[in-house]
Amino acid sequence: MPQTALITGAGSGIGRACALSLANAGWNVVLAGRRETALAETRARAPGGNVLALPTDVTDESAVTALFAATRAKFGRLDLLFNNAGSFTPATSFGDLTWTQWKSVTAVNLDAMFLCARAAFRQMRDQSPQGGRIINNGSISAHSPRPGSAPYTASKHGVTGLTKSIALDGRPFSIACGQIDIGNAATPMTSQMPQGVPQPDGRIMPEPVMDVSEIGRIILHMATLPLDANIPFITIMATNMPFIGRG
Repeated sequence: MPQTALITGAGSGIGRACALSLANAGWNVVLAGRRETALAETRARAPGGNVLALPTDVTDESAVTALFAATRAKFGRLDLLFNNAGSFTPATSFGDLTWTQWKSVTAVNLDAMFLCARAAFRQMRDQSPQGGRIINNGSISAHSPRPGSAPYTASKHGVTGLTKSIALDGRPFSIACGQIDIGNAATPMTSQMPQGVPQPDGRIMPEPVMDVSEIGRIILHMATLPLDANIPFITIMATNMPFIGRG
């Protein structure tokens, strides 16, 4: 019987690549995201797959509850949550950040992560057979910030703490939790990088990117591990991007 995955932020970029990877491997896939048209495009790229698109605002607790209830009603169980939805604000020096900018990023990157992970945890705990896997999308910013990125960086550090707590609390229920930290996958969010982005020394420099399909391969590998094995943290990045050492 096919396993079932739910992916947030599935309308483009990393979420779409991972949804297609899982669907092509025979998984049932639930696509969640704000934009119905974008979700429909992802679904159209997975011909033959058992794919359900559910437009959802993952910052809304009642909408998240409805999302997981619809998943259970359609497929009976949940084996994987890829907690992928994310947001950022343009690079802004810390003293110039507004409260609105801060809240807009943390609402998606941390609050929504909590809402979706909690809903998945409850469903995996209460279903029979018990268990499942939660993968949170962190970032290399969970290790080291970019200039002007305080809301994003702080939220991704928070995701790391959330991942560790879920992994610990999930042990009695066969719920594994891991995190993927991604650097410079080629998506609409990173489209500016080959042209040039700010560096800590003030320069604007181009940065390499990698094919986003590689993220789909990693997520599929993590998803197909038996529940008595877990990858708690994994980093995948464009080989030559300025992250390791001094760049």
